Amino acid sequence: MTQISRLTVIGSGTMGHGIGQLAAMKGIEVSIFDVDDAALGRASQSVATSLARFVKKETISEQESADILARMNFRSNLDEALEGAEAVIEAVPEVLELKQRVFTDIDARTSPDVLLGTNTSQLSITAIASATKSPERVVGMHFFNPPVIMRLVEIIRGTLTTDDILARTVALSDQLGKESIVCQRDTPGFITTRAIMALRLECIRIFEEGIASMEDLDKAMRLAFNHPMGQFELNDYNGLDIALQGSRNLREAYGERFAPPPSLVSRVAAGRLGRKTGAGWYEYPTDNK
Repeated sequence: MTQISRLTVIGSGTMGHGIGQLAAMKGIEVSIFDVDDAALGRASQSVATSLARFVKKETISEQESADILARMNFRSNLDEALEGAEAVIEAVPEVLELKQRVFTDIDARTSPDVLLGTNTSQLSITAIASATKSPERVVGMHFFNPPVIMRLVEIIRGTLTTDDILARTVALSDQLGKESIVCQRDTPGFITTRAIMALRLECIRIFEEGIASMEDLDKAMRLAFNHPMGQFELNDYNGLDIALQGSRNLREAYGERFAPPPSLVSRVAAGRLGRKTGAGWYEYPTDNK
């Protein structure tokens, strides 16, 4: 399978710039698109900071870091960002209508042989692809946070995704140095989100019932199951708002077993979204507080 040399990432948030950095570290020319110039500036700084950590750990050299940055372009013009792309990976927020608008735009601006991947963790690939004139080239490509570290890519086949696109997506994952699994049916939550959400919601319910503290539940996950983080720690890292939306989406598909617990709903209502707001399940004081 021919390797790609140019990739476009749509969305410069945590996942978007992380996927872009990963690709650039593997020698691929990358364009990261966002409508917000300020967001692009933050993404560029985040990549530079991440690469500096790799240099400090002597994983890469200063020259390699400079070469990686030179392979990355941050663009607010979509046509410029898509120029020459052999594959596009969308990484905008988990809102179906937003993703559909994005795919309508990139479908109209790319040739029919360009692979179109979506980094959704739970939304229907088929529904996203329905916004295009070539839904057969749309595929789920679910990375995990942070993309430069986490080893897995979950590949999801839409109803119309072709065998060729599926094979090319597996090959792209290999090129990026990742292991991959394939979800053969486009079902809500796919494999990983459905499994982890069931575990997370049960941990929250155990806490709400007064059976164990958050700290002990997190300790149990780390020491009994060798998870790098407990579910409350991980939820703070990824965002409580994302978990709440995921819970509601899965509840709609599978019923009350995925109903969001009251303590999750109330924390999101209070703006306690995790590390990004300084508080979620735990507190994250900053130097100036």
